[in-house]
Amino acid sequence: MTRTDGKKLMNFETLTYSLDDHVATITLSRPEKLNAFNTRMMAELVELLDHTDRDDAVRAIILTGEGRAFCSGADLSGGAKSFEFSRRGEPEREATKVNGIYRDGGGRVTMRLFDSLKPVIAAINGPAIGAGATIPLAADIRIASTTARFGFVFSRRGIVPEAASSWFLTRHVGVQTALAWCLSGKTVDADEALARNLVYALHEPQDLLVAAQEMAHQIAHLTAPLSAALTRQLFWRLATADHPMEAHRADSRAIQALGGTSDAHEALASFLEKRAPLFTASVTTDMPEIWPEWTAPPFR
Repeated sequence: MTRTDGKKLMNFETLTYSLDDHVATITLSRPEKLNAFNTRMMAELVELLDHTDRDDAVRAIILTGEGRAFCSGADLSGGAKSFEFSRRGEPEREATKVNGIYRDGGGRVTMRLFDSLKPVIAAINGPAIGAGATIPLAADIRIASTTARFGFVFSRRGIVPEAASSWFLTRHVGVQTALAWCLSGKTVDADEALARNLVYALHEPQDLLVAAQEMAHQIAHLTAPLSAALTRQLFWRLATADHPMEAHRADSRAIQALGGTSDAHEALASFLEKRAPLFTASVTTDMPEIWPEWTAPPFR
């Protein structure tokens, strides 16, 4: 597989990837299985997000699905024992291990999305069930097709919500709505998802990707990469701060760190000169340490 700028990239079995005009598009690509989530897809998503963090040409990411579904949830080809961890082969089990501990595969992806240095827009193009509903919870912005539907069906499958959704989902829709959806396992249509703040906006199917690209291009071309990276980290990591003083201290450090950068100078100069900005600071080399522990996430 190649990027649109012609540079070679890793080969994938479950994803397709393109990079165009600073916007990376990651597409779940198992359409014959409705993009069902498996260990291979987990590993490839984590690997690709590592890559997008390191590539300064990437300034925004779109995550979507190929075909008529976004993701139908876990691959159930193992039959009645699909959720039985002990039945999996050793390579599959080892792929979920972090620091010697086996972890939920969907959670490996959401934690990696949480740590992303690039803003992520999920364009949910169709049914999003199980892992398909929980993984995009870690995206910064979720937009959906009017034909999309969501299913937090874990209680109907004899398991519990995964992918750290007990943390993410409640922050988007509140505890009561999250429990109503997860305890019942009901199907949530696009209109209800919008009304309950699960998604930011709805679009007709043919307009969804265009809308995602417009949002991504605004981020990629009108905002400074360092500012975007730190903004998403401030909002996510301070979501459960005990006191607003924690946010005040963090954003004070960030303002002071960014205020003297070339991008801050360019932003003001371009504004005063009424022209488009040309940001040159690198997320990979110029990112300030607002909190040192942010640079070493423990749960990847």
